[in-house]
Amino acid sequence: MIQQERVKINKLPTGVTGLDEILGGGVPEFSFNIIAGAPGCGKTTLAHQFVFANATPERPALYFTVLGEPALKMLRYQQQYSFFDFSRLITAVRFINLSQVLIDRGLAGILEEITREVEAANPAIVVVDSFRTVIRKANHEEMQVEVFVQSLGLLLTSWEATTFLIGEYAEAEMRENPVFTVADGLLWLYQIVERNSVVRKLQILKLRGQASVPGLHTFRITEGGLQAFSRTLGLTSRAEQFRGARRLSMGIPELDEMLGGGIPEGDSLLISGSSGTGKSLLATQFIAAGLREGQPGIVAVFEERPEEYASRAGVFGLDLDEALHSGTLKVIYLRPLDLSVDETLQEILETVRKSGARRLVIDSLAGFEMALAPGFRADFRESLYRMIFSLTGIGVTVLSTVEMEESFTALPFSTYSISFLTDDIIRMRYVEIDGQLRKVLTVVKMRGGAHSKDIRQYEISSRGVVIGERFAGYDQLITGIPKKSARSSEE
Repeated sequence: MIQQERVKINKLPTGVTGLDEILGGGVPEFSFNIIAGAPGCGKTTLAHQFVFANATPERPALYFTVLGEPALKMLRYQQQYSFFDFSRLITAVRFINLSQVLIDRGLAGILEEITREVEAANPAIVVVDSFRTVIRKANHEEMQVEVFVQSLGLLLTSWEATTFLIGEYAEAEMRENPVFTVADGLLWLYQIVERNSVVRKLQILKLRGQASVPGLHTFRITEGGLQAFSRTLGLTSRAEQFRGARRLSMGIPELDEMLGGGIPEGDSLLISGSSGTGKSLLATQFIAAGLREGQPGIVAVFEERPEEYASRAGVFGLDLDEALHSGTLKVIYLRPLDLSVDETLQEILETVRKSGARRLVIDSLAGFEMALAPGFRADFRESLYRMIFSLTGIGVTVLSTVEMEESFTALPFSTYSISFLTDDIIRMRYVEIDGQLRKVLTVVKMRGGAHSKDIRQYEISSRGVVIGERFAGYDQLITGIPKKSARSSEE
């Protein structure tokens, strides 16, 4: 029996950051693809990024416009993106308007004109924008849509061109439109407006010959064009596990002792407490302790700007200015109101790679959630899980703060029901004693080993969080309204 080697299909880069990963390596060469979606969702920009990423003078790109946006008007806006290269126009990228051809000669004329241009240029890439107008025209002609699409597909495949048809389609049309059956790849772009925020997502509904990442993926349109964020970002390639290799100091000897020697490297630690209990200060002391030991750190803040963060730390004797200036400390202030968790993770991962940071503070989860577009808040727990899993998987120790409403009848560990995402939990809270509010701290959970069960009083001073002795002589401390123990009364 003669064995034949499998045909190797080359993969072309899209020019869109993150999209090649979602596609499974890029766009299959010589494939026949559709980019579909509502107006304004980025279809044309995506096609332009692919064109400028791959076209050469020897194997140019032909961009046909049909009864859509005129080429001159399109180029006026597309040239504002950084990927647009004027030097490649005419020699590597040609724009051809077929609007009058469609009006005068119909589908047959469109097919003839595309054939003539393809034979003359031998292009590597062909784009038809908007293909939807061609299909609408077909409804009034004798030439069937199926025949036109099949003929166009055979022509471009025989000339070894990678093709994109761009159209403003509704999802319901997939069941009855023959063009979707012929296509090798189908990329669908969505633009959803919720309240005052816009959420953009894309989905690879079909891709022959290779495995793409399923599901909806966030993307954003920036000055560089589209940028995509895979829903598996950071989960596919995990480095060796660092967990438990060594203990990291919190910057407070008494707290390190309570934690059994510090936080195991690569753990996720949650500090929960009500407003004013010192969560952010404790997180800053954790970062400062790492800087003193030569460990770069990252702080992601959502409720104050970087300069305000550094200034507040200085009040407690924590000088972060030198670390900020040298780059060993990065304070990331993420734009509020329309973020996605995937964008945040992308920025943090890039900062980790550049700085070599081993410690990360997220301050706070409540601020993080409020910074998200409403459409992303429903998936906050799932997205947060992926984010923490990705970061701890590459050896980063993650400390998150979360604000809680104070309860004087119970000791809830955390809101959002996210305690399962964390390896360790420190609870900070108020208690009432002799007509005063006191602050107490306890280690609730540690997966990495034994920890102190003590409830210890602490104060916030000019030196930061200062932990005192174990709170003795009182019962029911965790209720917030403790009572003097009987033993204490007898003494």
